[in-house]
Amino acid sequence: MKTNIKSKLYTHLVFWILYYILEAYLDFYWSRYQFPDFKWQIRLQNTLTLELGYFFVKVPLAYALLYVYEKTGISKLLKYLFSILIVIFAVLGHRFFTHYIIYPYIYGVTETLDGKQPSGLINGLVAFNSFMDLIFMVGLVFGVEITRQKNLLKNQISMLKSEKLDQELTMLKAQINPHFLFNTLNNIYGMALKKADETPDVILQLSKIMRYNIYEAAERHISIAKDIENIKDFIEIQKIRHRRLFVNFKEDIDNPSQEISPLILIQFIENAFKHGVSESLGNSFIHIDIRLKNGILHYSVENSKEQIAGDSTKIGLKNIRRQLELLYPEHILSVEDKNDRYNVKLTIDLNDTFSI
Repeated sequence: MKTNIKSKLYTHLVFWILYYILEAYLDFYWSRYQFPDFKWQIRLQNTLTLELGYFFVKVPLAYALLYVYEKTGISKLLKYLFSILIVIFAVLGHRFFTHYIIYPYIYGVTETLDGKQPSGLINGLVAFNSFMDLIFMVGLVFGVEITRQKNLLKNQISMLKSEKLDQELTMLKAQINPHFLFNTLNNIYGMALKKADETPDVILQLSKIMRYNIYEAAERHISIAKDIENIKDFIEIQKIRHRRLFVNFKEDIDNPSQEISPLILIQFIENAFKHGVSESLGNSFIHIDIRLKNGILHYSVENSKEQIAGDSTKIGLKNIRRQLELLYPEHILSVEDKNDRYNVKLTIDLNDTFSI
């Protein structure tokens, strides 16, 4: 509400200043033909004075009509009738100010129609001129106000969409493999019982992963170098559980500081472990290839799987697909599902992202 009032005050203040300058310029230019004997300094002073005086008619007219236009709870017929009455009174006020104040007290002459014949307070020509002057102003005011309201509404809708997408992304991130922590803790517990030498390293890697997921992943964007480091820590922990696993990890990054939405890439690897490697009875493999050049990311994850196909992998990809739709609408994702392997390829232009 405060934003709307502030926006309206600022917009209308700028409008009236610009409108005053425009009208003063037009009247000053016109006065050189109507009052050729007046010095330009006098004409300018008269013009600035009379245009300021017209504001006592034009400003109330503009906001009275805006009030009727925005007023809810009354019929369209009453709005039309009130608008007509307001305009009629405004025309009378405009004519009164012009006929009895501007000409006799500012210009020091009697108002005439053709330079000779005196003009009365009301006749067809002068009334029409006053009407057109007022309607021109009203049209500008309504155009400015309607445009302002549309822009404000557009911004509010954009903010609501952004908040909704943020909430949805937060929920989607919270769904990322909640069993990983429990499985890793169980593995660490078993390693501690055996007093394995690598136990401290695993605890450190788990600590880094949790810190990344809790703090750094809360940001909208993070450097791809940090995201890849998190992926590597995740893989090292997973190797503890999968002793008969071969992981081939390739990376070619031309800009380590390139920003990317966190926890996007790792989900494909989590999916490979959860629905591919974990279900394999024999030797298994995961091939990971991450390439970044000039802001274009090419990413592929290929993993082995059992001959019996299932829908678990497809279910795991639903979450990822939705996040990609929200964050990178122009991404290209291809999935190749064979009997013995599963291959996912993703291309994202990180220079052209959907900002939320």
